[in-house]
Amino acid sequence: MQQDYSNLTEYAANNIAQLKCELEKHFLELYGSSTEPIQFYSAPARINIIGEHIDYNGGKVFPAAIDKYIFLAIRKRPDTIINYDDIRFPGKFTFNITDNFSYKKENDYCNYLNGIITILKDKGFALTTGFDALFFSCIPDGGGVSSSSALECCFIAAMNGLYNCNLTPVENALIGQETEHRFMNVQCGIMDQFIIATGKKEAAVLLDCATLDYEYVPLHLGDYRFLVMNTNKKRQLSDSKYNERVAECKEGLSLLNKALESKGMETVPNPCAMTDEHLDILKEAGASDVIFRRMRHCLTENRRVYKAAEALKAGNLEELGKLMNQSHESLQTDYETTGIELDTLHIEANKIKGCLGARVTGAGFGGCGIALLHKDCIKDFIQTVGKAYKEKIGYEATFFECSTGNGAGPLKEDN
Repeated sequence: MQQDYSNLTEYAANNIAQLKCELEKHFLELYGSSTEPIQFYSAPARINIIGEHIDYNGGKVFPAAIDKYIFLAIRKRPDTIINYDDIRFPGKFTFNITDNFSYKKENDYCNYLNGIITILKDKGFALTTGFDALFFSCIPDGGGVSSSSALECCFIAAMNGLYNCNLTPVENALIGQETEHRFMNVQCGIMDQFIIATGKKEAAVLLDCATLDYEYVPLHLGDYRFLVMNTNKKRQLSDSKYNERVAECKEGLSLLNKALESKGMETVPNPCAMTDEHLDILKEAGASDVIFRRMRHCLTENRRVYKAAEALKAGNLEELGKLMNQSHESLQTDYETTGIELDTLHIEANKIKGCLGARVTGAGFGGCGIALLHKDCIKDFIQTVGKAYKEKIGYEATFFECSTGNGAGPLKEDN
């Protein structure tokens, strides 16, 4: 397997037809020829403009799919064998589609894929033949732009095409989320899989996570750009305090509803359905400082999402930048999911002329932030913020500009 994949990265950005040719070459070298056709699929990474840690709390979120993709070449086999491999991280994993799968650490990323197969079989889909699969990703792994959800949605799209499952993009997203819950022990919300499955170019999605109602909001930034800032601090959600935050919010909701019942008041279905009065009642009910702050973040962040969507619709990017900064500060002090790496990027980014705002994007605990800045400031921003970050943290951050992308599905030349 060829280790230099820089040409593939270049083709992914500029020449999808050539990318397909190169992927096919690698695929045939690995798996040989067959009368079955090779099919190609892709799924994007995502940024969340605002609305962090409230997707699993019934709130609204405001993400966008971006033009960084994972790609998959896949082909049916005549038997029941499954083979997975990856161009960037070569190593074949072999299973049988008739296996009863469970999480095994040694199976690495295949746990996501085998979980999806199990869920599809549980739903009654006839997956009777195996396949050969080869992945290639241009998404930073574990970087906070949802590489794992892109992997899931790309693979679900491939299963949909390979076995004629007729899944909708929303069903794709829900299967991806179920995989995280059942096989990866990450009690994630729906945001990542939803935007990756449904994303469109030139648009963000305003999603109500309680109802799955959503609307596309045109994402027109004029001379401004989103720049992704990768801390290069690796983390896995299942190894982080992500599930702890989920449990804390459940505890807060339970305490609040008991207090409301005792007062003869109507209970609330989720933390983001609270009002200021509810927050006061929670405090009166004896919520700890930690639980109170977690719930306060849900309330204030949900409001910021509404305001951010309206600001973008009105072309008020200055207001959007202010809301991004407020979001980061809430995640830092009330939700405590940022850390010194992301806080350093946030502080240094806001020192740069032309930067309207910066915040963590994704779960935090490392990973990535985003900055909204003028296109003419990008070079100076990367040099100045990068230097300050390395001096404080001891290793380098990396940066990349992004634009919007299309959601998961068959690989097309207009990706």
